[in-house]
Amino acid sequence: MKRILLTGGTGYIGTHTAVALAQTGYEVVLYDNLCNSELSVLDNLNKITGKQFPFIEGDVRNAEMLGKTLIDYKIDAVMHFAGLKAVSESVEKPIKYYDNNVNGALSLLKAMCTANTKTLVFSSSATVYGEPDYLPFDENHPTRAVNPYGRCKLHVEEMLSDMADADPNWRISILRYFNPVGAHESGLIGENPKGTPNNLMPYIAQVAIGKRDALNVFGNDYPTKDGTGVRDYIHVMDLAEGHLVAMEYLASHTSCHVFNLGAGRGYSVLDMVKAFETSTGKSVPIRIAPRRLGDIPEFFADATKAQQVLNWKAERTLIEMCNSSWVYQSKNNENI
Repeated sequence: MKRILLTGGTGYIGTHTAVALAQTGYEVVLYDNLCNSELSVLDNLNKITGKQFPFIEGDVRNAEMLGKTLIDYKIDAVMHFAGLKAVSESVEKPIKYYDNNVNGALSLLKAMCTANTKTLVFSSSATVYGEPDYLPFDENHPTRAVNPYGRCKLHVEEMLSDMADADPNWRISILRYFNPVGAHESGLIGENPKGTPNNLMPYIAQVAIGKRDALNVFGNDYPTKDGTGVRDYIHVMDLAEGHLVAMEYLASHTSCHVFNLGAGRGYSVLDMVKAFETSTGKSVPIRIAPRRLGDIPEFFADATKAQQVLNWKAERTLIEMCNSSWVYQSKNNENI
């Protein structure tokens, strides 16, 4: 049985991936500094899976602690989720993002070399593509990120490619996410950002339950069908299962491999509001606000490569994304 370390393991995507791994028979170790998550999530993971997850509280920039963790727990592979992820914040605080996201990845690579653990799945982002030359984005599209968050991801991708070129023992999957939404069907884990949500779905859910008075729609003058930004939304459990198959692919493939993980179609902000209202029966008032720095009008995925190579595709519907988000919000309203 393989042991997998998840950096950022108590976060949104990390917890759902921990469930997918544990339910497939892997031993999972979680490493997180809790800057955007809560320790109480461990109890909920136990309720879902019936398993206890070893947890190490530590910063990903601490290479010594990471190296010790890899060795002590005899880790076979790492999934690297730890990182700051708000585009608008990255524009305002680029040093914070380069320090955490790029230095954090460098620290992890040092630790992995020390422990001779050379299998890695990296949580990247479709923001590395920047302004589209064509849509949908495939993996061959030029990469030219337009904000510090995207450039951090791109820098790390380049580092990983260099590592794989320098040492044939490395096995790396780079997963370019589009927009993860939704929650586990149990309602026990989901997206629980500290402070004001930067992502659309948790903000919609907080408006629907009355925690916020309206959804800020950042720009209604984009060249899209209704003037609002269009994104490719993927259910977080589909994304988690993508990490599982991307890791298993590395068992028989060395070098560095890039995959898009997305649903393959785009929805506007207003589409998402309407779908949420239809699926839950809740009203979501909106308020038009100025565009955010660093945003682009539209992007969505061509995930053909993941389907052909990994036998993976996004299966869950937009209604499932909205319903699961609402169930999570409803069950955890006092803590969100």
